[in-house]
Amino acid sequence: MNSRKMNINTNLVFLRKANRMTLEEVADKINVSRQAVAKWENGDSVPDIINCVSLADLYDVSVDDLLHFDSHTEEANIAPKGKHLFGTTVIGERGQVVIPKQARDLLKLKAGDTLVVLGDENPGTKGIALIPSELFMKATKELVDAVYPKSDK
Repeated sequence: MNSRKMNINTNLVFLRKANRMTLEEVADKINVSRQAVAKWENGDSVPDIINCVSLADLYDVSVDDLLHFDSHTEEANIAPKGKHLFGTTVIGERGQVVIPKQARDLLKLKAGDTLVVLGDENPGTKGIALIPSELFMKATKELVDAVYPKSDK
């Protein structure tokens, strides 16, 4: 049996507030009563699987995170579906960064793969992103082809 703790009630409260929704709005969107949502958030009951799927879709999170995400042991909040927080890494003396194993495994990155490093220095959005070079080149080609279509003349 899976020993992971269910944290659905605290996750439901967090997600509703993070999405700036009222109990009534959540209830209306998933077609249940306001009282049902309140009971789920208070931990008095839990939603059935159909409502868990509806809630996960409403908040754009996985059902697994909706049920099991533990804000007391994680460094960040519940991530949207398909988005991941793999932890932290330290920049080495020569600028090297180790990509966490979980990220390498999930994204199928291996030694020798080429990544493009993108940066944003604007206040509020400052950061870097790593993108597989093949994906970057494909997107660049599609953009160039859209802006400068080849003429058949």
